[in-house]
Amino acid sequence: MSANDDILLDVANLKVYFQLPRKNFLAKASQVHAVDDVSFQVKRGTTLGIVGESGSGKTTTAMAVMRLTPVTEGAMRLGDTDLVALEGEALRQARGRMQIIFQDPYSSLNPRVRAGAIVREPMDLMNIGAPGERDARVAELFGKVGLRPEQQALFPHQFSGGQRQRVGVARALATQPELVVCDEPVSALDVAIQAQILNLLRALQQEFGLTYLFISHDLGVVQYMCDEIAVMYLGQIVEHADRIPLFTEPLHPYTWALLSAVPSADPVAREQADRIRLEGDPPSPIDLPPGCRFASRCPFAQALCVQETPPLRRIRAGHAVACHLVSDDGVPPQRQS
Repeated sequence: MSANDDILLDVANLKVYFQLPRKNFLAKASQVHAVDDVSFQVKRGTTLGIVGESGSGKTTTAMAVMRLTPVTEGAMRLGDTDLVALEGEALRQARGRMQIIFQDPYSSLNPRVRAGAIVREPMDLMNIGAPGERDARVAELFGKVGLRPEQQALFPHQFSGGQRQRVGVARALATQPELVVCDEPVSALDVAIQAQILNLLRALQQEFGLTYLFISHDLGVVQYMCDEIAVMYLGQIVEHADRIPLFTEPLHPYTWALLSAVPSADPVAREQADRIRLEGDPPSPIDLPPGCRFASRCPFAQALCVQETPPLRRIRAGHAVACHLVSDDGVPPQRQS
């Protein structure tokens, strides 16, 4: 684990397995490998995006960081705090330093509580600030996220989807956190509203020096929001790079396939695009195959790919990939003749 002061979140060899119930007494125990040996770091004041298709383990990774799901193995540090070792009151107090913005702004807000009380509640639970000052802080937060002070008296159903998510953002900021986990925060919103929320998140990051762990399946959103991007497939990180190299020079065939699937309104760009079209479904996370987990869907797979698991290796500064077929000088299989 890194001792670098610039690193706020340090995750090493994280594993999250879910035990499945036995079908009968004699049946062999089985488990879902939701997150399998994942490591990454997030620098203070930056945004790391985790992308991948459904079932890749990105949301489970975020829930593990927040200690909202049990950690099977691995280490996680928030600054100097060992997150895995925290229990009870120590964990409750640490939650003030890390908050989450959920995907669905309606189901994540208590429908029977007024918006102002929803935003104030974390301050009451964490005993943050003097009680007499908390109402003023709530009003300030409403202004920061673009809501009017009188809207504190409204219930969640009286807001639009975008406004509800603004309430969720205000609630996340109430404890003055260092880390904010954004779990697909705009996927349930209209495109125009998505842009407003993303711009709000970027402005708040600049104002408060926030660090984001940003979970999404939308590459356009990730490209706009993130400084670094980790691509997950079936519980593992297969590529990790700075934003620009990942989109201009993807190395892993799976990353290439994800970028190929991004729709374009330009017919010329569609015709000229060098695309990879995947066939079949990912293997079962319960009965994992040997070797590379992407091999069964990879158009470039060779015998080595199904025999040995590729390590996540550094190709160049700020760019790592888990693929046997990427050359040491960074030529991906899709570019090799």
